[in-house]
Amino acid sequence: MASWITAGLGLLLAVIALVSVRRLSRKLESLNQSYWELRYDYTRLRSQLARLDPEEPVDPPVAPSPEASVSFVPLSTIRKKAK
Repeated sequence: MASWITAGLGLLLAVIALVSVRRLSRKLESLNQSYWELRYDYTRLRSQLARLDPEEPVDPPVAPSPEASVSFVPLSTIRKKAK
């Protein structure tokens, strides 16, 4: 009898976990879509601003901070090892 209760509780927990993961997945997808829409709008507005005033730079160059020790490594530079 105890094994049936344990199995039932395990199944119930699995269903709850599945539902919560699906909900979080939908929320993440929504956030991802909002991010890309914002990036698109930002780029479009920046190009419109550049057309209005072509002599003035839109974004001044920013010097990297000296305390930044981590640098960006593009994935294209990482090569797979030959087997």
